[in-house]
Amino acid sequence: MRWRTGRESDNVEDRRGMRGVPVIAGGGIGTVVIVLLAMFFGVDPTAMLQSAGPGGVSMQQQAPASPEQDEKSRFVSVVLADTEDTWRALFNQLGGTYREPKLVLFSGMAQSACGYAQAAVGPFYCPADQKVYIDLVFFQELQNRFRAPGEFAQAYVIAHEVGHHVQNLMGISEKVQAARARLSPADANDLSVRLELQADCFAGVWGHHAHKARQILEAGDIEAALNAASAIGDDRMQMQSRGYVAPDSFTHGSSAQRVRWFKRGITSGDLRQCDAFNAAQL
Repeated sequence: MRWRTGRESDNVEDRRGMRGVPVIAGGGIGTVVIVLLAMFFGVDPTAMLQSAGPGGVSMQQQAPASPEQDEKSRFVSVVLADTEDTWRALFNQLGGTYREPKLVLFSGMAQSACGYAQAAVGPFYCPADQKVYIDLVFFQELQNRFRAPGEFAQAYVIAHEVGHHVQNLMGISEKVQAARARLSPADANDLSVRLELQADCFAGVWGHHAHKARQILEAGDIEAALNAASAIGDDRMQMQSRGYVAPDSFTHGSSAQRVRWFKRGITSGDLRQCDAFNAAQL
């Protein structure tokens, strides 16, 4: 993937190396709590008392990022900038205005407006604060655990989460959330699958227009993204973790479905082709 000459986004919030420790601010009992937490985490309580920030959260600085991590963070920033350029142009064509999301890089655990999340949940988008959250360790898992290497495979993951932001701006996510509350678990899961498949299609739409405008794709890139979409399908994930597949519990779509919808987006570049909610067959 040709990304090194691209601009970097101003919307990256780097929280790597910072670990939030909740404490009770103030003196008295709060001080005792801080000291006990310091003993538990094996740190100097004086440092915690001095670093306790607003809301009673102490931030501890961990080891600095490695050169490889810095390279990955630059990659993420460039891909995010490219999605900004692409979606800004597409929204302009539709007579709208694109509001850029923030992207948070974190290590291990992150606090979002949607609650705390650990790296194990993978990248996610929080509509409440309009931020994408990514622990770069996931890219290693994508290559090693899911056997889906390649930079465009990683870019697909970012573009998928940005696709959820696009759905949020369009009001699609809110409608789906309201509808899910009135449905049975099986029907609610079906709506979740359709929302995820549309985000896959939106990721493909980004890839189509980004390559058309900036020639970002190289040989094998599309195959790498399709491989990633297949690797994180619900059926394959369930087979790996449970040893069997339960389609009624799908939330993201099968491998074949995720491949199909990403391919629709990157082939057509047409948002109208991404209407997963009225599709008779996923």
